[in-house]
Amino acid sequence: AHFANQNSVDNPETDLMINGIGTLKVLQYAQLAGVKRLVYSSSGCGVYGLESKMPFEVHDVSISLHTPYQVTKLLGELYTNYFHNLYGLPIVNARFFNVFGPGEVPGKYRNVIPNFMYWSMNSLPLPITGDGTETRDWTYVDDIINGLLAMGIKEEAVGEAINLGSGEEQRVIDMANMVNKITGNESGIVYMERRDWDVKNRLLSSIDKAKRLLEYKPQMKFEDGLEKVHEWFVDNQDDIQKSAEF
Repeated sequence: AHFANQNSVDNPETDLMINGIGTLKVLQYAQLAGVKRLVYSSSGCGVYGLESKMPFEVHDVSISLHTPYQVTKLLGELYTNYFHNLYGLPIVNARFFNVFGPGEVPGKYRNVIPNFMYWSMNSLPLPITGDGTETRDWTYVDDIINGLLAMGIKEEAVGEAINLGSGEEQRVIDMANMVNKITGNESGIVYMERRDWDVKNRLLSSIDKAKRLLEYKPQMKFEDGLEKVHEWFVDNQDDIQKSAEF
């Protein structure tokens, strides 16, 4: 569950200004400044559609999308490709899959893992939209960073779109149970109606291209990553309580 999607549904014009016009302005300035490399933060959760085959290969993008966030993320890739093709701007399109890790505060439009961790630590039941069998390709932030650093130096990456994921599926229900186990929360899970735009039952990246071009190899096991998120929440609990807005 990526709450940038919900934010874009609620505020489509703002989403277009930030992810659309904002990206275009960055590319214009990058071209004028003659930057040596621009890595665009695209979304593997956004540019692949229902008709895309699993695991998602980089060539299998969709133009039948379900949220403004998905539309503007694909628009950003079209603009980066345009600047690369016309001006020779050295770009790389990084397609992130469900990034998580320490440092992300919970909130209304935040990602599901920090929200679940927050609710679980406050002894609240975890709300699952759907039946919990939906899968996501959660990827630890340090693995994403390693992929991005490689994109910044590998010549083979220029002009390419590359998935950065874990290459593994995790069910939402299993993730929720792991979070409750880590925190000792006995309030369990509640099931809620699926959101209208949330139509993807499964998300799984193919990271073969990243392995080939970037020597990319995810290191963090999913449950170990959740443990690190929990440790960060424990260490910063007072600040998190003050800043969390739902």
